[in-house]
Amino acid sequence: MTRIALDAMGGDRAPETIVQGLAEAIGDRQFRAFLIGDEKKIGKSLKRHGVDRSVELVHASEVVGPGESPSMAVRKRQNSSIGVGVRMQKEGKVDAFVSAGSTGAVMAFSLLTLGRLKGVNRPAIAAFFPTKEGFSLVLDVGANSDCKPLNLLQFALMGSIYLSYSFRKQSPRVALLSMGEEDSKGNDLTLAAHDLLRSADLINFVGNIEASRILDGVADVIVCDGFVGNSVLKFGESIIDYVSESVKESVRGGFKAKLGGLMLKSSFKKMIKRMNYEEYGGAPLLGIDGAVFACHGKSTSRAIRSALISTCNYVEGRVNEHIREELATLTR
Repeated sequence: MTRIALDAMGGDRAPETIVQGLAEAIGDRQFRAFLIGDEKKIGKSLKRHGVDRSVELVHASEVVGPGESPSMAVRKRQNSSIGVGVRMQKEGKVDAFVSAGSTGAVMAFSLLTLGRLKGVNRPAIAAFFPTKEGFSLVLDVGANSDCKPLNLLQFALMGSIYLSYSFRKQSPRVALLSMGEEDSKGNDLTLAAHDLLRSADLINFVGNIEASRILDGVADVIVCDGFVGNSVLKFGESIIDYVSESVKESVRGGFKAKLGGLMLKSSFKKMIKRMNYEEYGGAPLLGIDGAVFACHGKSTSRAIRSALISTCNYVEGRVNEHIREELATLTR
């Protein structure tokens, strides 16, 4: 059974939302959970959600604040819920770690404590984007602001393996995010990365993609450097709030507007749900020598539930083993 360490103190509404999400996940999937953080606060939430008998508490005396420098956190917050959780995985006490705390701190602790998978030049943060066809995986979305062509090649391979073994997606289509779909479009990085991706037999490369095509679902894996990826991610997240507010404003214009809004309420809810990144859980840190998932600080209980289930799929699919094997083949 997969053993997961869950940061109970990470996120804007911790520990209540974290524990609620854990309770929902336990009802849907078999795994062993270790909740890390303030035992008193966690204990009260566990009793409210009736999961106190199926979870092991691990006390952590510190919490990494949302504004803390990741490098300072690594030096001064070893006893934080993030530090303890990552260390438990290093010591073999758990198979994975999930946190809605500071993504920068989660990455910093993971790199320092767990290290990189053999052959990985730089780990990447992968995020799901909803599309007309289901979803696309975009990476990197923030771990590496400056990249080399080799990094994008490895991102493509790691993303493909993740979808293949966690989601059973056959031969994922890989695209390179650029300023045009033509092979000749892009900066020095994308031009060089395009040549590498085109010549890689292990990757089902379908060419360049513009940002306007991401939601069309024309690719399963989309690679870019972390500066571009993070900018696209933050813009995408803002669309959800914008659409929600626009819908609310449109039904305040009078009786007819309110009547039309009520008639379309169900459709609007489905649309917002489809666009909501939280429906896809956490973002895996691909390339780390361990299974680590970073969730959004605003994650709802449903997002935590989804992240825990995705983590189980990651571990059970032996994603890291396949990444090691295929990277070795790629570099021969």
